Amino acid sequence: MHEHERGEQPSGATAQAAEWDARYRERDGTMWSGRPNGRLVAEAAGLSQGRALDVGCGEGADAIWLARRGWTVVAIDISDVAVSRAREGAQLAGASVDWVCGDALHTPFPPRSFDLVSMQYPALPKAAGEAAVRRLLDTVRPGGLLFAVYHDLDDEHRDHMKSRGVDPADYVGADDLGGLLGDDFTVELRVVTPRIDPPPGAPHIADVVLRARRL
Repeated sequence: MHEHERGEQPSGATAQAAEWDARYRERDGTMWSGRPNGRLVAEAAGLSQGRALDVGCGEGADAIWLARRGWTVVAIDISDVAVSRAREGAQLAGASVDWVCGDALHTPFPPRSFDLVSMQYPALPKAAGEAAVRRLLDTVRPGGLLFAVYHDLDDEHRDHMKSRGVDPADYVGADDLGGLLGDDFTVELRVVTPRIDPPPGAPHIADVVLRARRL
C-alpha cells in the first residue's frame, strides 16, 4: 500500500481540512456506513478494471470496493482523520489503495491518467476556480469515464445545510461540472433518479447522476 503526505495547501484548503477533521472527530466511530455507494457499485460493476481516482474518498468504502475488484485505485480526501480511517479499513480488507491526503483541486495528478474518475457527493469549493476543476477533469483518459453523483437537494435540505454553516451554492454542482466539460467529453447520462441502497435514516433519497466519456 502506497501513501502520500499532505503537500502545501492553500489557506482556504487548510481551513476546509480543519473543518472536515472536526466533523469526523465528532464521532468516536466512523461517520459513514462503511458500505460503498450504491450508485457507484451499479455503474462500475459493468466496467473493465483499470486505473481509478476516487475524489473525496472519505473513510474509503468506495476505494476499497474498487480495489478488491481489481482496480488500481488512487483515493484522495482533504481530511487526515478520514484518510487514516480509510487506511485502517483497507488493511483490514486486504485492499491495496494509494491514499492521498490533500485537496483534490490542488493536487497535481498526471493528465489523462485514469480510466475512471469517481466523484460521489463531492464537496469542491467554487472558490478554487474553474481552472482547478478543469485540471481535475483532465485526469480522465481518452475512452475513460467521469462519474459524478450529487444529492438532489430541495429547498428544505438547502436551508438545513445553511443552518449548519454550509451553503450548497458555494460548491461545484452537477450543472457546474457539466458546464466545465470540454468538447472532448460526451455526456452519456444526466438524470435525477432514486438513490440506490441509502443508509438507514439518510435524508437524501434521490441522486443527480452525471456520466461523461472522454473521446
